[in-house]
Amino acid sequence: MNEDALTRIAEALERMSPAPLAAPDFDAAPAFVWHVAPDRLAPVETVNRVDLDLLVGINRSRDTLLENTRRFAQGSAANNALLWGARGMGKSSLVKAIHGSLVAEHPDLKLVELQREDLPSVARLLNHLRGSSKRFVLFCDDLSFSHDDQHYKSLKAVLDGGIEGRPDNVVFYATSNRRHLMPRDMIENERSSAINPSEAVEEKVSLSDRFGLWLGFHPCDQDEYLEMIEGYCTAYGVSADPEVIRAEAIEWQATRGARSGRVAWQYFTDLAGRHGVTLS
Repeated sequence: MNEDALTRIAEALERMSPAPLAAPDFDAAPAFVWHVAPDRLAPVETVNRVDLDLLVGINRSRDTLLENTRRFAQGSAANNALLWGARGMGKSSLVKAIHGSLVAEHPDLKLVELQREDLPSVARLLNHLRGSSKRFVLFCDDLSFSHDDQHYKSLKAVLDGGIEGRPDNVVFYATSNRRHLMPRDMIENERSSAINPSEAVEEKVSLSDRFGLWLGFHPCDQDEYLEMIEGYCTAYGVSADPEVIRAEAIEWQATRGARSGRVAWQYFTDLAGRHGVTLS
């Protein structure tokens, strides 16, 4: 093979390889979103979140995660956290709200959102965060795995850190509707059809055991649902007949067949719109 051919091959390989990520300016924003192809951390100057006080009915989970995050922001040891349970009960909202409540006091605390599909790139992301003086809450929303999904192996780099160990300035928070990050019917199917049932799904199920904190979120009752709406009305200055609001709110959740924080917010958005209130 002549020298020209080798040069062309080298140039082709160079074009195929991702360009190195420039050193991010972590002072540019309180939060970032990790993208791949090419690798980059996109700053988010205004995070879409609600005030911590508006999250009703999850007091125990709120207090536990707040204290864990505060210790981490102060430079102390902290656990990775899995927020699991009912849809629409404020799992992702809690992570963003806690970051918002602490960032004024601890401006070096940064929130970095990572998509589940980008988990294979997590080792590269950790290398960029490892040498920084900032503290990073790495956040993955709606995390779950299917039977043939290999992404969970990449997640171990965050939870266990491999031979290098997880960076001391990184903690990982994930939300999921599933306690063990995979459907229960999949667990039962693999156990029933495997040669060794006890080992069939142990590798995936044990992934959730690597989270030091398990915070459960359960469906709210009607009083909590109405309390959420009342809190939104107070916070945004929406004034209306309480009995009318109660009747409309109950009808709203009945038409959706569900009662949750998300449904409460959707009703309040409709109510605020009818009263000419802008939510910002």
